[in-house]
Amino acid sequence: MAFDQRLPAAFYADVQDGVRAALATERVDALLTDSPEDVAYLTGFFHHPCERPVAVWIGVDGTTALLLPELEVEHARVQNTVAELVVYPEYPGVVPPFDALAGRVPRGRRVGHPGGMAVDRLAAVRAAFPGADFVRTGVAERARLRKRPEEIALHREAGRITDAMLTAGRDLIEQAVGAGGELPSEAELAAHVTSFGSRTMYAEHDDVVVVSPLAGGLVYAAENSARPHGLPSARRLRPGDTFVLSLGCAVGGRFVEGERTFVLGEPSAEQRRYYEAVREAQAVGAASIRPGARCADVNRTCLDVIRDAGLEGFLRHRQGHGIGLGMHEPPWLEDGDATVLEPGMVVSNEPGIYVTGHAGYRISDSMLVTDDAATPFTFYPRSLDDVVVPV
Repeated sequence: MAFDQRLPAAFYADVQDGVRAALATERVDALLTDSPEDVAYLTGFFHHPCERPVAVWIGVDGTTALLLPELEVEHARVQNTVAELVVYPEYPGVVPPFDALAGRVPRGRRVGHPGGMAVDRLAAVRAAFPGADFVRTGVAERARLRKRPEEIALHREAGRITDAMLTAGRDLIEQAVGAGGELPSEAELAAHVTSFGSRTMYAEHDDVVVVSPLAGGLVYAAENSARPHGLPSARRLRPGDTFVLSLGCAVGGRFVEGERTFVLGEPSAEQRRYYEAVREAQAVGAASIRPGARCADVNRTCLDVIRDAGLEGFLRHRQGHGIGLGMHEPPWLEDGDATVLEPGMVVSNEPGIYVTGHAGYRISDSMLVTDDAATPFTFYPRSLDDVVVPV
């Protein structure tokens, strides 16, 4: 199956026109952003960020310019970047990089920038554009909130591969059990699913868009999994373990994550109680994700299931977060986010509990908000019977 990950020039032209219209509404003459995700979203140029500035300028006058160092020029051309390329030789440079951009674009009186731009970077921009009024704007962030149909297709394909990665991880363990040898370590299991996801991507897709990470995730068992972002260790899985496969990949730069908690052998009463509480919370959370619902309300409804089960002391995080060109991006399914969900938004639904000295339990699906509800991109089974690995 051939699957082209690159979006057409018409997609980026339409995105840029939408940003220009939003800038005009805010009475801002241009947007200047150095966020790698914004650059990719606005122009189709994916790159590995480093100290050399890469930034895109979008003016309401129709200008779209991409500032980049000489070493990135061929990379930008081969990706069919939808922007005029403004090139500087090297960093820090005899002439500062942003001076090259200032010499090629119309001078705007009010220039918007994202809130995440570093202080030093913003100082360099101000020095290159004396007299311009630089103001913070969320235009690019808001544009990325609602995914377009072309992006949704990429997310859907990423979900398919993520499900296959979960299956590959379980298969490795079942093969080890069947062979009667030692079980894989967390690190070995992580390497296996990462390799499987990457190999699948290159085998089945044309012109793979390489981002970090392309495929992979967190793999941890027993007490290590009680740390929500614990890293894989050399510890080998053992009968009786609770273990988590927190996996995902990016197709066309669009991420999906899928997480399942497994039990190696017959679950204890304690494991059953913890797992079922999280499973129910995740199901209630999924039903609560719908257009018109506030993120804060969805989060509370989901996590109240865990609180009502008497497990509030084991909560460590919110229900979920937005996902797109960034693995974590707005909106946030958390008490402090009043954002109203809209069709086209993609959020993770991942309640979890973490019992120090025992294990963590988390189930996650990336969800697309539709016209009247929400649907997952990942479909690996969630019932306890489906995640028990016999030994």
